[in-house]
Amino acid sequence: MSRVAVIGGGSFGTVIANITAQNGHLVHFWMRSEELVYQVNERHENPQYLPGYQLNERVKATCDMAEAVAGCSVIFVAVPSSSFRSVVRQVVEHAPADAILVSTTKGIESGSFMLMSQILREEAPAAKVGVLSGPNLAKEIASNQLTGTVIASGLEEVRETIKDILKSDSFRVYTNDDMYGVELGGSLKNIYAIIAGMAAALGMGHNTNSMLVTRSLTEMARFGRKMGADPMTFLGLAGVGDLVVTCSTPLSRNYRIGEALGKGKSLHEAIEEVGQVAEGVNTVKLVAEKAAEVGVYMPLATGLYKIIYEQDSISSIISSLMLGEQALDVEFAAGAAKVLVEE
Repeated sequence: MSRVAVIGGGSFGTVIANITAQNGHLVHFWMRSEELVYQVNERHENPQYLPGYQLNERVKATCDMAEAVAGCSVIFVAVPSSSFRSVVRQVVEHAPADAILVSTTKGIESGSFMLMSQILREEAPAAKVGVLSGPNLAKEIASNQLTGTVIASGLEEVRETIKDILKSDSFRVYTNDDMYGVELGGSLKNIYAIIAGMAAALGMGHNTNSMLVTRSLTEMARFGRKMGADPMTFLGLAGVGDLVVTCSTPLSRNYRIGEALGKGKSLHEAIEEVGQVAEGVNTVKLVAEKAAEVGVYMPLATGLYKIIYEQDSISSIISSLMLGEQALDVEFAAGAAKVLVEE
């Protein structure tokens, strides 16, 4: 049994804490709210985010960061991107210098355009860093539905340790060494989930959704390659897997934001209706600006940016899809030669 910390009391942090505890580890669960700390410790439940989901008794909640991370060999950081750096600085003050730090946050830092793994490396240079990403809707994980996730790191020790901590009968952990690509996929898909929600609200069907998903995947891979990721990473769970699930279900916060916008609500009204942080709203601004800066063609992301931040018509998204300059179906191949797959 090892000591593991989970920093962040939202829905995904809650299921990660519980899976880890069910696998026999002592989990220190850091939450901001004293009331939620009480609920977790006394009733073994997080009623704000996952009501009715019974937590293992080895999950111990606390508001004290020093208590949460002291002596922990593995620390999951599951807080919004807007507060990620400030929270990590608190973690670093009290955590072992050589701890494994794993980000579960799917976002980009405003101002620096840094992903969360880059912030971890900057704030905790001695730490072993990884990212966890994939099509991971917390409510479905909580109900033990079969789920796959990806732990990405340049260090095999990190990949194997996290796989061992989180594996269960219903939660399968895959590994990848393209940390930047895995993390970028998790961040970018939030943009397209908003677009898919808007399209659904406008009455568009499955054909439109499949077209949106595949063109979104192309944009993600195009942008990822420009930023230094392997475009093939986007064909995995953290790319197309995460994209498909968030573009097809109202369980996704970003999808619900899009639905509200598609029904004519303002961004403020949409955010209030959803009631939780939707990373895509911030991410689309950062990505559209970066794409223009580095010269990457991203008509869907740019179209959504214009709708949200320049009050453009929602119909501009459809124009972006149907009147785009590029019409090549598949832009990336595994190599110059055919890839032979042996049975």
